Amino acid sequence: MLIAKGYKSKKELKECIGKPLRYQETSMFGAEYKENGKFVCSNRPQITGLGGREFFAQVTMVNGLISKVE
Repeated sequence: MLIAKGYKSKKELKECIGKPLRYQETSMFGAEYKENGKFVCSNRPQITGLGGREFFAQVTMVNGLISKVE
């Protein structure tokens, strides 16, 4: 699962629609990020140290930009 870096809430992530996703890969089985497609990412305050709430979101990317957050 990808870690969304710099987003303290799902609302803040949604406000970044149309921008590139800031993320950290966590899988040891290969890259999970897709420039075009869907994947799940999360905010893990205990890992990122940013505070805020832990959240999980399904992110849809189109041409390397966030197009939808669910």
